[in-house]
Amino acid sequence: MNVCAASATLGDVIDAALVRTAHGDAWQQHGLLRTDAGGAVGEATGLRMMASGLPHPQWNNADVHDPDRADIAALDAWYAERAVPWGMRVPAGAAWNHGRLLFRKRLMVLEPDTFRSAPGSLTIEAVTVDRLDEVVTIDALAFEGDPTPEWMAPLLHSEQVTVAVVHLADEPVATGYLLRSDGWAGHTALLAGIAVLPSARRRGIGGQLSSWLVARAFDAGARFVHLNPDTDEAARLYGRLGFVEVDGFDVYLAPGVD
Repeated sequence: MNVCAASATLGDVIDAALVRTAHGDAWQQHGLLRTDAGGAVGEATGLRMMASGLPHPQWNNADVHDPDRADIAALDAWYAERAVPWGMRVPAGAAWNHGRLLFRKRLMVLEPDTFRSAPGSLTIEAVTVDRLDEVVTIDALAFEGDPTPEWMAPLLHSEQVTVAVVHLADEPVATGYLLRSDGWAGHTALLAGIAVLPSARRRGIGGQLSSWLVARAFDAGARFVHLNPDTDEAARLYGRLGFVEVDGFDVYLAPGVD
């Protein structure tokens, strides 16, 4: 058990360590969703590990919750056994000399009492794996990347995840997901993958979709919802829903990984 997470509380002052712990819980859940395809989770002194089984470092991560005590030998051995490229998330600003620093990952959190739902009347629905192609296509076009069905399919199969699609004039224009976890931080939820097609932006769709998913998290008893804004614009959007920013992570690439 993470002692810091066990003693931390949310309230007038939000404890960033607890939110980082919830983020680690969510990534542990990502690993568990993929055990049939090589996914795995593990623990060692000062850290937790997860692997997706996929050959991309962004999908195989260790969360370092105690940098001073982290068992580096166990960390290296765990990923060597799985033969996947990997990275690490370390509390922002912590001293760390294992691997190469890539970027700082921002972190925001929302409690039920401060949630401000977004107005609107969009058609939003939860979807399952029969809509995989649709979800993958929207995601790839919105983020200007390659389609990733291997990453998205387990989300659409899982009861721990709600994947949603937004329709505008009967056309699918946005997607996103909510992943629920019940780990060291208790019952929390990760909001992620909010993707809006370029042709449908500036209409409040991302905010309404996020609000729809957050409402479901709180209806199911989530203690709080957390997310990682990529830009200042995204942070402002989530701020309108009541999210506040806390200290996030420094992300490192493991030694020997390009």
